[in-house]
Amino acid sequence: MVFFIVLTLFTLLTTTNATSLFTDFHALIALKQGFESPEPALTSWNSSSSPSSVCSWAGIICSSDRVISLDLTDLKLCGSVSSTQISRLDMLTNLSLAGNNFTGSIEIVNLSGLDSLNISNNQFSGGLDWDYSGLPSLQVFDAYDNNFTAELPVGVVSLKKLRHLDLGGNYFNGKIPPSYGQLVGLEYLQLAGNDLHGKIPGELGNLTNLRELYLGYYNVFEGGIPKQFGNLVNLLLMDLSSCELDGPIPHELGNLQQLHTLYLHINLLSGSIPKQLGNLTSLVNLDLSNNALTGEIPNSFINLNKLLLFNLFMNRLHGSIPDYVADLPTLETLGLWKNNFTGVIPQNLGRNGKLQMLDLSSNKLTGRIPPELCSSNQLRTLILLNNFLFGPIPEGLGTCYSLTRVRLGQNYLNGSIPNGFIYLPQLNLAEFQDNYLSGSLSENGNRSSNPGKLGQLNLSNNLLSGPLPLSLSNFSSLQILLLSGNKFSGPIPPSIGNLSQVLKLDLSRNLLSGEIPPEIGNCYHLTYLDMSQNNLSGSIPPEISNVHILNYLNLSRNHLTQTIPRSMGSMKSLTIADFSFNDLSGKLPETGQFTVFNASSFAGNPQLCGSLFNNPCNFTAITPTPGKAPGDFKLIFALGLLICSLIFATAAIIKAKSFKKNGSDSWKMTTFQKIEFTVSDIIECVKDGNVIGRGGAGIVYHGKMPNGVEIAVKKLLGFGTHSHDHGFRAEIQTLGNIRHRNIVRLVAFCSNKETNLLVYEYMRNGSLGEALHGKKGAFLGWNLRYKIAIESAKGLCYLHHDCSPLIIHRDVKSNNILLNSAFEAHVADFGLAKFLFDGGASECMSAIAGSYGYIAPEYAYTLRVDEKSDVYSFGVVLLELLTGRRPVGGFGEGVDIVQWSKRTTNCRKEDITCILDPRLTVISKEEAMHVFFIAMLCVQDNSIERPTMREVVQMLSEFPRHSPQYQSSSSSLKNPEKEKSCPKLKQDFWV
Repeated sequence: MVFFIVLTLFTLLTTTNATSLFTDFHALIALKQGFESPEPALTSWNSSSSPSSVCSWAGIICSSDRVISLDLTDLKLCGSVSSTQISRLDMLTNLSLAGNNFTGSIEIVNLSGLDSLNISNNQFSGGLDWDYSGLPSLQVFDAYDNNFTAELPVGVVSLKKLRHLDLGGNYFNGKIPPSYGQLVGLEYLQLAGNDLHGKIPGELGNLTNLRELYLGYYNVFEGGIPKQFGNLVNLLLMDLSSCELDGPIPHELGNLQQLHTLYLHINLLSGSIPKQLGNLTSLVNLDLSNNALTGEIPNSFINLNKLLLFNLFMNRLHGSIPDYVADLPTLETLGLWKNNFTGVIPQNLGRNGKLQMLDLSSNKLTGRIPPELCSSNQLRTLILLNNFLFGPIPEGLGTCYSLTRVRLGQNYLNGSIPNGFIYLPQLNLAEFQDNYLSGSLSENGNRSSNPGKLGQLNLSNNLLSGPLPLSLSNFSSLQILLLSGNKFSGPIPPSIGNLSQVLKLDLSRNLLSGEIPPEIGNCYHLTYLDMSQNNLSGSIPPEISNVHILNYLNLSRNHLTQTIPRSMGSMKSLTIADFSFNDLSGKLPETGQFTVFNASSFAGNPQLCGSLFNNPCNFTAITPTPGKAPGDFKLIFALGLLICSLIFATAAIIKAKSFKKNGSDSWKMTTFQKIEFTVSDIIECVKDGNVIGRGGAGIVYHGKMPNGVEIAVKKLLGFGTHSHDHGFRAEIQTLGNIRHRNIVRLVAFCSNKETNLLVYEYMRNGSLGEALHGKKGAFLGWNLRYKIAIESAKGLCYLHHDCSPLIIHRDVKSNNILLNSAFEAHVADFGLAKFLFDGGASECMSAIAGSYGYIAPEYAYTLRVDEKSDVYSFGVVLLELLTGRRPVGGFGEGVDIVQWSKRTTNCRKEDITCILDPRLTVISKEEAMHVFFIAMLCVQDNSIERPTMREVVQMLSEFPRHSPQYQSSSSSLKNPEKEKSCPKLKQDFWV
């Protein structure tokens, strides 16, 4: 009897287990059906296999014949996730869908044993207002980097066991619920990178178990840092950067004695640095940069013996740099630039042997450079420019083999440059300009030291003398060499021709003699050459015309003789040239750019002759050969034009009929997110009544799908789908996978044998160009324009620096910056010109070359564009935002917005009022000056001197906007007060 009962119980138990595993099996198979392209990652999830095989499937862990863990992390899956099927896996303790491309909404409920839920790095949308009562065991909830909107979910407060909550990198709006302060078990809280506003609730100070706190980036909070944060005694990391916090830093933060990292940079914080922060003896990283802090560095910081990173740059601090800073035993990074520090640099700085990065530029420091900055060959970056330093450069820097960037310009340094300094093997930037350095430049005495990484060397405006070293030819990567304003003498070494990568070469205002070496013609990448104000003699070498992209040439005030080579007349790239005050003679070339040069370019050469001068050369008149009457030509031309028009019209009609006849069956559609409409719905939009834009790349149509979703459809011109598409489909696949909040999202790609259609999300407020210049566009106020500038810069920055593969836009303009219903900027048409060009579509040359008024000057003579060409075009967009004017038109013949802005303001930012859009009646003058300064950096003629888009974003984002001291200047800008002089157009304020 006992045996029978045991046997019955065993049978029931095994039957129950089998039934449960059978349920898990079918739930997983149904779940897979919602995925798109699940193979090969989920090949093992086979519906024809036995339910007992579930536990061996990819991403599955079982216990007691039940699925307890489902981990699909980074499997590149897309499609939707069925919440119903997930809930059937009712024994799950771990669920991870992270790192895929899932779309749509999601809701996880009724999993009472679930303790870890990770849905991060997907495209889930909607909200997270779930029924959390069915998740009582949840300890980890990670929803980072999705497209969730609405307000932060309040229901998570019921999760009493929650330790880790990450809702960052989404679009949550509204305020942080004060009830989040009830999550007393929380150890990790991440809300950064949303659209939150309001005050940070002081109730978060109740989270005394918290170890990491992230609240900044994109969020904009009112008020300051709650003093209740001083109660977070277990906190290791606090990141409240870049969220417009104002007011003082609460001294209560000095209670956080376990704090490892404190990031408060890029805010509007004011007042002095609390001395109580010196109690944070565990602090390793301290960044208070880019605020409005005043006062001195507290003496209490002498206790911060664990500091690795110490950043206070871009504040209003004064006083001396305390000596104890040099004695911090582990200090690696010290950034104090752009303050008002005085006194000397602590002479022990670097003695700890750990220092790697030092930037004290743009202060009022005096005294000498400390001798032991590189005592252990760890120093990589040394930036001391724009101070009042004097004395010699320490000899030890000549053997600092770790150095990569050195900027010592604009000081009062004297003595000679240490032997070997400019030949250091890792050095890529060396600036010594505007000092009193003397002596000669030594040759490279260390044959094992190959200076092959140096890209820029600036020694201009010093007292250096002697011959130019032959070792200059060792700089195989040098792009900019500036030696002007010294006392260099002797001949220019022929080895200068070995600088194969040099773009800018300035040898002006020296005592150089002898002939110009013909080897200069080997510098094929040269765009700027200045040898003026020397003692050069002999003839101009004709080899100089081999430099086909030379844009600027100045040979004035020398003793050059004979004629200007006729071959120079073929240099189409030469836009500025000066041959004045030499002993040149003979006939002036009258071809190419020489037909437009001003006579002042040749002044002081009385023996030159030509039609440009009063002493024309003797020549024999050439009688033109009589030809056919011009009327015959006009008739032939008109007939030819008529025939071409008829052929074009016929072809267009045939193609339109073919487009309509091709049914949806002949179309192929690739989607990049889940959509609820068909290719037929898309084709229906492609009709003349829906046209909303035309460009070099195609025609854009607006469409409304049956489910109400609005789309924009771009019909590409001149590019069908052929068997050899030059990688076009692969490139489109790349565009479809790009996700950034400031880039227009490519939804789908449709094609047949003749046509390609790109389907984008619809931007309700059109383009920035329409908003600024169109009759129907809504007027954009200053704050909105500044916001658009930052957002569009971030989109371009992503394409240039973070996208894989990196993408050059090639047609940056205000019409390619689109605005959604909230006027958020989105960069459009990125990469398209490049891909079309690679495919050979001649009709799209306007997209490839860019648009008139936005084209960087180097394109005219190199026919190549790079990321710095995009930067130039973005600078034009910034000028549009400032002036409200189009890039061309209304400035005079041949003058564009860049030239007009430079002439009108003389590149002085305090004269910005002369060009500002008169419709902007309320504007911060400081902000307008800041944007103008950045625009002038972007539109510099020499592409090398333009900032990167990452630097542009940094400059736009780090300006302390809306702080009290700037609010007072918000006005109509009438009778502006005199400001400090506009600094030279150099990137002196970033590393």
